[in-house]
Amino acid sequence: MEQNTIRFPRTDSAKFFKTLNSRVNDYFKTNKLKKTGNWKLHLKTVVMFVLFLAPYFLILTLGLPNWANFLLTIVMGVGMAGVGMNVMHDGNHGAYSNKKWVNKLMGSSIYILAGNVYNWQVQHNVLHHTYTNIHEHDEDMEAGRILRFSKHAEWKKHHKFQHFYSVLLYGLLTFNWAITTDFQQMYRYMKRKLSYGKLPNATMNWSTLIITKLLYITIWIVLPMLILDIAWWKILIGFFLMHYVAGVILSVVFQLAHIVDDADTPLPDESGTMKNTWAIHQLFTTVNFGTKNKIVNWFTGGLNHQVEHHIFPNISHVHYTNISKIVKQTAQEFNLPYHEYKTTRKAIISHFKHLKELGKEPTLQY
Repeated sequence: MEQNTIRFPRTDSAKFFKTLNSRVNDYFKTNKLKKTGNWKLHLKTVVMFVLFLAPYFLILTLGLPNWANFLLTIVMGVGMAGVGMNVMHDGNHGAYSNKKWVNKLMGSSIYILAGNVYNWQVQHNVLHHTYTNIHEHDEDMEAGRILRFSKHAEWKKHHKFQHFYSVLLYGLLTFNWAITTDFQQMYRYMKRKLSYGKLPNATMNWSTLIITKLLYITIWIVLPMLILDIAWWKILIGFFLMHYVAGVILSVVFQLAHIVDDADTPLPDESGTMKNTWAIHQLFTTVNFGTKNKIVNWFTGGLNHQVEHHIFPNISHVHYTNISKIVKQTAQEFNLPYHEYKTTRKAIISHFKHLKELGKEPTLQY
């Protein structure tokens, strides 16, 4: 990945973001609401942690048959994704609460999801939210040589089949966090001196990573092996299954918002300057889906309201449904795009259709 030399124009002659920001602020002021989470988020937090952790304790204490244990690991995977999208995500954006220590606590839930706060904040808050869908700057668009998420990425022959095998790889997302990705990212980010806020002390940062990984392995692998009268390989299968379920959910939710037909992947000009201001850039590179589906809204932590999240990442997702009306209306007034798929099914179809197009040899495709 190249060094970040991207610049966004500072002037918006139409004053889109100034107008939108003023209207959103008026909404919160008029309704006497805080931009952070409320009782709905607090209740959801309890539900997600119960989904994630209750099956773990049931497995350790009840001596259930293997089939029941494996079903519970699937539930744990669903809960794991739920905690990530609803609790950890808002916490690490500073949107869960107006109290910094609460945000830090909720953001730190990533440690029991196999991740690392520093790495996640750099990759997501800094690289993804700043350089959304920009090739070689947004790491969420990078998938090595296995998958091709951008028309600007190098094409390989095996990409012709990526719309078939991609979903099989999506399940490895959090599993890779647990074993390799965090170590690689920390080395890369610390070398480049990237951070979300103050650059952490290298020794403390690496110590935190190693200690939390050891604790993670102890909780999810070592303890079950010591307590349960189950073959070690069955425990490892259950651990992998939990991660695979969570990985598929998290990966697909992300892909539906950025790796679809309607999401642009613009490049800067020769001077490194993007065509649009940062806020307008978000409108071209993000897509909403299934926003009328209450279940999707609730479970994905508002990540199906990707347009609102990218323009206002410090506002809790519990407010996205209401402010989306303001964002959509303002975008239309300024003749700017507001991309959305009415249903999740249509977004899924678009994603895999897009993968198929990206898998074609460029000389035949463009």
